[in-house]
Amino acid sequence: MRRRSKIKINPKYALIVCVVLIIGLIIFSFRYGEKLSPVKNAVSTVITPMQRGVNSVGTYISDQLDNFSNINELQEENTKLKEQLATLSYQNKLYLQDKYELDNFRTLYEVDKQYADYPKVAARVISKDSTNWYNVFKIDKGSKDGMKKNMNVLAGNGLAGIITEVHYNNSDVRAIIDDNSKVWCMFSKTSDTCLVQGDLQLIDEGKIFVDFIDKNAQIKDMDEVYTSKESSNFLPGILIGYVSDIKLDSNNMSKTAHLTPAVDFQHLEEVLIITELSEPLID
Repeated sequence: MRRRSKIKINPKYALIVCVVLIIGLIIFSFRYGEKLSPVKNAVSTVITPMQRGVNSVGTYISDQLDNFSNINELQEENTKLKEQLATLSYQNKLYLQDKYELDNFRTLYEVDKQYADYPKVAARVISKDSTNWYNVFKIDKGSKDGMKKNMNVLAGNGLAGIITEVHYNNSDVRAIIDDNSKVWCMFSKTSDTCLVQGDLQLIDEGKIFVDFIDKNAQIKDMDEVYTSKESSNFLPGILIGYVSDIKLDSNNMSKTAHLTPAVDFQHLEEVLIITELSEPLID
């Protein structure tokens, strides 16, 4: 069988034919416009709904593209805002930390002024026992800094404790709330003496125990209690706290009470060490 030969059309001639045809249609349309009106109307009736549909689809696509663009912009803005918020949050934490440390230094400064007659050095608390309270803790000053056993430790508004062990670059402190702590004290208004004893069970209520108060002592709730000269290890005149719950003991021979310490023993960071030791009592 003979294969049919393909008809080859020169593109140049095809273009000329298309141009001539278009020009002819234009001339024909102008020449016979009125006669072609029914055809135009018919075509318009078919084309117009299609055109509206195409326009609607185009508008919808355009709106969606705008929405996507807005979403991208919002996401970028949201990312920037999150970064700014993280930066501000970090700066705020630093500010609060600085403010907290400044408040601590101000408190120490006030304590320093209150006991100006005693020489002191500042120290930082670096560790504590495993309880919720700073009943036994360690400071970052030791023998190389001149620390000695039985030096008194101040914090808050008064006495925090006493140094029990001294190492080269740190020291151990026993707080007045510890079960093993006993401090002879006196009431500021009456000079009556008493014994303040640490009590780790009672401190959960924010108090420790006071014993051996003269039954005739004219004391009342919120009277201040200070260290007395009767204590061989504690310097006199240092605030311990405020008395409450005063009552006669079971044998009616003396009074007992509770004492609210002048120091916050749940939050200790900086302390002052009195470098002067109490003079031992001479019998």
